[in-house]
Amino acid sequence: MQAGRPALTPELLAATGARYSRNNEGLESILTKIDPSNLDKSVDSIFRMIDYGHQSIADMVPVSMFIDDVSIWLAYYIWTLCPTAGGQESSTRYIKISSDGLIPPGDLGIPDDYASEWRHLMDECFRAYSEALALWENLATADPSLLGIPRSLLSDGSETAQKKVARMKRNYGFDRARYFLPVAAATNLMLVMSARGWVSLCQHLLSHFLPEANRLGQKIRAELELAAPRMVKHARDISSVRSGILQDFERLSAKANTITSLCLTSNEDNEAPVIPFLETLPPKGTTDADFAEDLAVHDSRYAWVGSSLHRTAVRFGWSAVSFAEIRDLNRHRTGSKHSPQIPQGFYCATDRLPDYLRKADPVRTMLRQLAAAGATACAKEHALLQARKPWYVYWSVLGTQYPFEHTTTADKFIYEAELRTGVGAHFRYAQHLRDILALWRQQSPATATLILEGTAEPE
Repeated sequence: MQAGRPALTPELLAATGARYSRNNEGLESILTKIDPSNLDKSVDSIFRMIDYGHQSIADMVPVSMFIDDVSIWLAYYIWTLCPTAGGQESSTRYIKISSDGLIPPGDLGIPDDYASEWRHLMDECFRAYSEALALWENLATADPSLLGIPRSLLSDGSETAQKKVARMKRNYGFDRARYFLPVAAATNLMLVMSARGWVSLCQHLLSHFLPEANRLGQKIRAELELAAPRMVKHARDISSVRSGILQDFERLSAKANTITSLCLTSNEDNEAPVIPFLETLPPKGTTDADFAEDLAVHDSRYAWVGSSLHRTAVRFGWSAVSFAEIRDLNRHRTGSKHSPQIPQGFYCATDRLPDYLRKADPVRTMLRQLAAAGATACAKEHALLQARKPWYVYWSVLGTQYPFEHTTTADKFIYEAELRTGVGAHFRYAQHLRDILALWRQQSPATATLILEGTAEPE
């Protein structure tokens, strides 16, 4: 008890809140039923689970968990299932990832007869990552103007300013080298959500065909029992979820078999073309002038947006986005995201080399040579998917390109576009959102100057 406010366990908090739906006696009266020496009995005395739907109760049980040493791919999958969770993940933009953190192939379900080949390829990708990082860092040292760091910051001799400059220099290299990182590398994440969210996550993980997902589901279930023991019975393998996950995989494999070749030999950079698309469905009778009026007082991405844009459905995406950016775009809380993981090509930031490094320049040549490791991983992943190997995803790297789409409403789209092009945004997804904004402005020219597109860098 602090400042006259009660301190309640997660389940007791939910039980107390649940009482409101059956009684208007008020908090003070409910709290009199709590025996501090026997909190479990207090929960049961306030309500019996049979009297309330467990989902609504679980929604009121806040739980935080720290999850260490899962693969980058599994962390991505978790965020696809928990888009509204609060939390963070170790960032490939700020941290150098080591090959020591590669998840063992057996833990990922990769059979012994594939393990040696997989390990060799992952080592090659890590080698390419290290060499690409050195390449970009050397380039930045030779030509600091590439970093886009404001002159005022460079001339500021304060310790704070110099630390910021040093961070920007590090980020410049990490941002461009990360495309070689295997998704089987270990990462850490932390999530905050209700017990209902954790139960749902457990159901998906325990129903999955990948052993890494199963193990994590079991560990989360054990932790959830500490915070919400009455909810644990629902955290189990669900037959319909298991069947649905398998059905999605079978569809993906069948679709992959209709693609006979990737964009790995059609151009020097192995990159699939990035084709943006945008579809909108405004309310009947809505005009472009209505959209402009909705943004009349919109002076920041957090500012007011009118009702016409809130009511306009938007679906947008790209034919090919590297997995590094998909991980970030996937984290947006609103709407529904869809990214069928069928490799399309491989991206490794060759387009970010300055214009004066002409086609025959040794730096460009070296980067393209390094790209062979990522392109090989991409091609092998595609072949394994065609062969219906469920662990095919672990052959991927962050530069592997997949289709990606997001369905939401126009107000949320505008927020995302302003956020993802704002100062400090990653160069690649900033360009993707600029491309979508160009399509938006074609459809809504009256809003062209009202959407606050940013400059992204420096990062």
